[in-house]
Amino acid sequence: QVQLVESGGGLVHTGGSLRLSCAASGSIFEINVMGWYRQRPGEEREFVARVTSGGSIAYADSVKGRFTISRDNAKSTIWLQMNNLKPEDTAVYYCNLNQGVSSHDDWGQGTQVTVSS
Repeated sequence: QVQLVESGGGLVHTGGSLRLSCAASGSIFEINVMGWYRQRPGEEREFVARVTSGGSIAYADSVKGRFTISRDNAKSTIWLQMNNLKPEDTAVYYCNLNQGVSSHDDWGQGTQVTVSS
């Protein structure tokens, strides 16, 4: 069983910054990808950013240039630095860990990010 503990969400004004963290523990064997997704009320969960075990990074177009994902493989931890936040970034942010040949996904409990205009 994998545990993903997220922290760092909160309330900021437009243009502000937040840094999310996600620490993984438990039955971790071979991480393929760790990343962040978000879900706004009434909408589908959407991809935000991800980093592979090899260091390859990808971002959603909506956050490119504003968000930065980083990782510490030794600690199975990732961070998401979010700058120049906009009201449309308001959502619950979920950490994702994908591992093994079966590409099994685990999810964190989510952390709320609210950006006021």
